[in-house]
Amino acid sequence: MSGLLPRYTHIINPSLRHTYLSFDEAGGLIIKSPEVSRHYIEQLLLKKAKWITRSREKILQKKGKTPDFTQKSKLYYKGIAYPLSVIPHEKKRTELRFEEGVFSLFSNRHDIGLFQKHIDRFYKKEAEAYLPELVERCAQQMQLFPRDIRFRKTKRQWGSCSGENVLSFNTMLMKLPENVIEYVVVHELAHIRHKHHQKHFWELVEVQMPKYKECIKELHSYTT
Repeated sequence: MSGLLPRYTHIINPSLRHTYLSFDEAGGLIIKSPEVSRHYIEQLLLKKAKWITRSREKILQKKGKTPDFTQKSKLYYKGIAYPLSVIPHEKKRTELRFEEGVFSLFSNRHDIGLFQKHIDRFYKKEAEAYLPELVERCAQQMQLFPRDIRFRKTKRQWGSCSGENVLSFNTMLMKLPENVIEYVVVHELAHIRHKHHQKHFWELVEVQMPKYKECIKELHSYTT
């Protein structure tokens, strides 16, 4: 039976009361559960087989995943996929350049963690340069003003609005098309007035962005 099952990582957490299935960015199946038998896991995987296959396919099709630095890859910037090359050089300093529509990583060693650090730094720098002006423009149009704006890389949220009206934006927003970035900004500004996702919230979003549903669909095609 086990030969028919998908490969998975099983994380046992005694504090859990239920079993949860999720995926990593590469489509790897992760099971989190309390102490359960192998037979229970096998039966669960057989029962959820179609859902697992569909969910994995959706994840693998998402744009903006971590590049594979061992072969030709690409980086998304403002909704466009640009080629990414890793170029060996003798200098100790690793450097990421974006010139003439090409990303180039110059390094004297193959260090995936280091490469990702430079990519994260690029997105953060771009977010800090691009987003404040966009937030200011949308805030003026909506007459909704945040107390502060913050930037950080997160795994789950594109943006958030605190109870004190501090907006936080995921620096990975810079992967997205500009109209989708604007939707995320409008969404969080709307939370200054409405701390929920009920009818009045979406009406406010629609006044600013009549085609916001198209933006949501596009947003869901990207991974953070």
